[in-house]
Amino acid sequence: MLMLERPLAIFDLETTGIRIGRDRIVQIGIVRLMPGGERERYQSLVNPGMPIPPEASEVHGITDADVADAPDLKAIASDILGQLEGCDLGGFNCLRFDVPFLAEEMARVGVEWYPSAARVVDVQRIYHRMEPRDLSAALRFYCDRDHAGAHDALADVEATADVLLAQVQRYPDRLKPSVDFLGELSGDRDRSPDPAGKLRYDDRGHICIGFGKYQGWNLETIGRNDPGYLQWLMTKAELPATTLTVMRNALADLTA
Repeated sequence: MLMLERPLAIFDLETTGIRIGRDRIVQIGIVRLMPGGERERYQSLVNPGMPIPPEASEVHGITDADVADAPDLKAIASDILGQLEGCDLGGFNCLRFDVPFLAEEMARVGVEWYPSAARVVDVQRIYHRMEPRDLSAALRFYCDRDHAGAHDALADVEATADVLLAQVQRYPDRLKPSVDFLGELSGDRDRSPDPAGKLRYDDRGHICIGFGKYQGWNLETIGRNDPGYLQWLMTKAELPATTLTVMRNALADLTA
């Protein structure tokens, strides 16, 4: 059994595609594992405000007709944040996809959400360290059953929660049943300063550009040597909104 000091919110997004900042959420499912052992569930379809590509519908089975009367993200943003507030986070490949995708989508509708203080348990990373496979194979391996509801958001998080609990039980000598240990094993402290991963930390903890001609340079150094480039960079519409927000906040701290 997991040792939880606060709820662990395992969540999954079904989307129109995998392009963070361009694609949209069509379904979200959340299972909160509570310290007492019970589960609390939340699921909602989301109207993405754009057509769902056929190739995406082939994966998760959600069509334009399914979301035609669903609320848009802005309408349910407060409900989602209420489900995640005060929780550590979990998911399957959530560090690379679900967490940054949700943060970027929240920023798009005017809601700031990037839980830097939360631990993040990425069940996929733990699984790949132990038995490199996907979620369906993980469920067969750890729980001896097929994943009949694959790519349905709530079914995916139910399966992810079951796999996590089975992992802790299967490797008692290798996995400590605490979110701190599992988050560390997932590499959640290696996250970029911004959800989209465009920025980096240097060895002194300064925020650096992770792309372009000044890749690896921190913002202060770029500002001293080429302030025009930095001003131009801050106007680039191609950069995710959350990346620009982190850069503006960092620059404001430097000039404070």
